[in-house]
Amino acid sequence: MAIVVLLISSVAVIFVSLLFRVAYDTLSCYWLTPRRIKKIMARQGVRGPKPRPLTGNILEMAALISQSTSKDYDHIHHDIVGRLLPHYVTWSQQYGKRFIYWNGIEPRMCLSETDLIKELLTKFSTKAGKSWLQQQGSKHFIGKGLLMANGEDWYHQRHIVAPAFMGDRLKSYAGHMVECTDKMLKSLQNAVESGQKEFEIGEYMTRLTADIISRTEFDSSYEKGKQIFHLLTVLQHLCAQSSRHLCFPGSRFFPSKYNREIKSLKMEVERLLMEIIQSRKDCVEIGRSSSYGNDLLGMLLNEMQNKRGNGFSLNFQLIMDECKTFFFAGHETTALLLTWTVMLLASNPSWQEKIRAEVKQVCNGDAPSVDHLPKLTQLNMVINESLRLYPPATVLPRMAFEDIKLGDLLIPKGLSIWIPMLAIHHSEELWGKDANEFNPDRFASRTFASGRHFFPFAAGPRNCVGQSFAMMEAKIILAMLISRFNFTISDSYRHAPVVVLTIKPKYGVQVYLEPVDT
Repeated sequence: MAIVVLLISSVAVIFVSLLFRVAYDTLSCYWLTPRRIKKIMARQGVRGPKPRPLTGNILEMAALISQSTSKDYDHIHHDIVGRLLPHYVTWSQQYGKRFIYWNGIEPRMCLSETDLIKELLTKFSTKAGKSWLQQQGSKHFIGKGLLMANGEDWYHQRHIVAPAFMGDRLKSYAGHMVECTDKMLKSLQNAVESGQKEFEIGEYMTRLTADIISRTEFDSSYEKGKQIFHLLTVLQHLCAQSSRHLCFPGSRFFPSKYNREIKSLKMEVERLLMEIIQSRKDCVEIGRSSSYGNDLLGMLLNEMQNKRGNGFSLNFQLIMDECKTFFFAGHETTALLLTWTVMLLASNPSWQEKIRAEVKQVCNGDAPSVDHLPKLTQLNMVINESLRLYPPATVLPRMAFEDIKLGDLLIPKGLSIWIPMLAIHHSEELWGKDANEFNPDRFASRTFASGRHFFPFAAGPRNCVGQSFAMMEAKIILAMLISRFNFTISDSYRHAPVVVLTIKPKYGVQVYLEPVDT
């Protein structure tokens, strides 16, 4: 009996200790740590708008964005910072280039000083990364893939996937890109010949880039993967809403309609991905193939079997997360780059003619090859200007995982730094009075962009692993499109950029297509 009493007493002590631990961790997370960070930054002169309990500045930000995006522009212009980042514009005017605002209980420092940004991205790649709130917001979308990984996990994942986007392997993708683009252009040609004049070019670019990433990285066609792409698009829209939801520890287990819907979509995406993965495994196991393949999926499966013994191991869940990451990042951002570039060229016919003449001179009527691409200098300038005006993301976030010294600032552990990439790309101070105008000539000098901190693919060790792939793809597609079609903006186009994780045209981009008179 005494033993039973002693056992119950021990369990009770452990339970109470655990309860106190959870209570302290919760108090620390929601009160002590944020207040400590606030005091440290206030002592350094960094302040910002007053937060509300629990919600912080979320409601204020939501109201400003809702108001700024409630109306569409009545004409095409590129002064879009006030529309997409109205809270940044408001608070930077009040508090300067560095200020603190609150996303719920998470303090964030908005930083637009380019010297400090460069130092953060290049020197502190392992000491700063994605925050818990960011990871929770994308948990069901891209999970723990490379985009959301931190520390040693990020380091190992980066080294596993990087070879898929380098050297001869990267060059080998050019043929697939040309083949897929030619197929799309023939469908456009057939539509034009049947009498269609107006096209929503974004839909075509989305299908095309999805087809290319499917073939080059997953050895399948868009038709096979289109259900996955559709579900990921729906998931993307749902996850974009997460910034408007307060995220507490354990909140993902609440049986809300939002959680049920998002988990159902995640399970269906992963079921379809497992079918693709399992078919690869079956081919090897029954002897139909000697390897899992040379594409990204094959590399991931081979790595899972190798088990290098470095403390990091791949499993099926992480492979699926990487697949989702590259399904999304491998076509979504490039499709948007192409869509915005077509819009800019369609509304600037003189530049369209310059690019057409350059492509004709360099390629001489042939499909663009890897050797042609470095010679398409004016096309490269146009693509860079498109990325400057309409970068894939409006902000670039990093959280400090330990106390770091950044310039004259002590950044305490737990502080998120949010870099307003869109605002920096449109800064008159950095780019001149024509910062909101389409002027590709500003990229004629190679040193111009670096001096003004141009970073559409981020910078430093954590830059986009697929940026060379994306640039090669964009050049090939645009060169082929512009050599076959002349395009002008449709009368039905409404200029209304919005943010759904990435910067998108709210109603698409409608253009008139006419075959080039050869």
